[in-house]
Amino acid sequence: MSEGVTIKVGQEFPLTIKRLGINGEGVGFFKRHVVFVPGALPGEVITAHVTEVKRKFATASIKTIREASEDRVTPPCPIYEECGGCQLQHMTYARQLIEKRDIVVQALERYTPELDVDLVKQTIGMENPWHYRNKNQFQVRKRSGRVLAGLFAAGSNFLVNIDECIVQQPETTKITNQIKAFIEEKGIPVYDERDPQGIIRSIVVRRGMETGQIQVTIITTRKKFPYKEELTQAITQMDKNIVSISQNINADRTSLIFGEQTFNLWGKETMVEKLDGLVFDLSARAFFQLNPVQTVHLYNEIKKAAKLTGTENVIDAYCGVGTIGLWLADDAKEVRGMDIVPEAISDAKKNAAHNQKKNTLFAVGTPEEMAVKWKKEGFEADVLTADPPRTGLDPELMDLVMRTKPKRFVYTSCNPSTLAKDLQELTKKYDVLSIQPVDMFPQTAQIECVVELVLK
Repeated sequence: MSEGVTIKVGQEFPLTIKRLGINGEGVGFFKRHVVFVPGALPGEVITAHVTEVKRKFATASIKTIREASEDRVTPPCPIYEECGGCQLQHMTYARQLIEKRDIVVQALERYTPELDVDLVKQTIGMENPWHYRNKNQFQVRKRSGRVLAGLFAAGSNFLVNIDECIVQQPETTKITNQIKAFIEEKGIPVYDERDPQGIIRSIVVRRGMETGQIQVTIITTRKKFPYKEELTQAITQMDKNIVSISQNINADRTSLIFGEQTFNLWGKETMVEKLDGLVFDLSARAFFQLNPVQTVHLYNEIKKAAKLTGTENVIDAYCGVGTIGLWLADDAKEVRGMDIVPEAISDAKKNAAHNQKKNTLFAVGTPEEMAVKWKKEGFEADVLTADPPRTGLDPELMDLVMRTKPKRFVYTSCNPSTLAKDLQELTKKYDVLSIQPVDMFPQTAQIECVVELVLK
């Protein structure tokens, strides 16, 4: 904190909330100090109770709301505050879209102040911002004899049991509830960080919005466990649309859901989903956007930013199961994608065949490895597209972009902070033409952006 003025834990004071922070918390300023207040909305005046003090900021809770925002609503979820999976259910959806654009603007102002924030367009939202998630990944634990499945409360290792989730497809939570009831009834050992005998670790259920097909994956610490065949048989009876049941092994002490080994227990190894006429085969570990309705908008924005005329070579970095590459294939000369996950590339090749996209090629490898190999074959990118993890572009891909200088780069980001940091570097050689926010996760603070960059 600045010299001369200190803020102490337990201190209380009136605070006007100016804007939302990147995690959905209200942001105010007390004697020039930044104060983050979870649950507070822009425009509100509150009495803040300081809960934590760091060198550059303080965190506070709301003691009382003196002046409430006209955009404040009662969260419809009964465990909203306890769960922490959503951060903005207490705000009208129209206002969420405005504030999410502002979160992008804030990141740009902080890391790339020379960029014109008018390049950031209005957020593309949803007509119905509920029950949009096609997959749940619920951790399993046992407490007081009960088997629980849900999410960890924010910043803790306390598991919040979720019997119903209003942003999930209802079928996914219904099946999860039946599986955890079976585990409890049979006494199958449940994973616990302190118990080496625990086995059942997570339940993952994915449902195709277009096809209705359902895929169930049980994550365990070892391959063998009691009642495995009975559990598999029970799951087949839970919903007539279940087409694939798998087991994934994750024996590591890690927060990652999936391990490296996956075994098919029943049915097919994959499920099928459709997006705007394209057909996708998805294996248990395959990444696929969690909100298919908004994915169509997102991919159309990528296509718009790519400005393909049919003569361009396109490289899709971090291609996953090939969704973006296949979306662009009809308008490109050739599309090539790479990923370091072999199962994803296997799915991508099947998806290309299913959709008869003969001008595509998908390969296992890093962007650097494949770009060098393909250059020797005479293939270089006119357009590069990348949809990296929340950590942003890895140094290798950034170096590749800056060195090979494709004419056009379409960067899809799920984290405004890492996007803005990457733009610091990219704008040395590229002009930013537009930034289009797309709301992939209504009721949360997350926002996705499609950025159109052209070589200077």
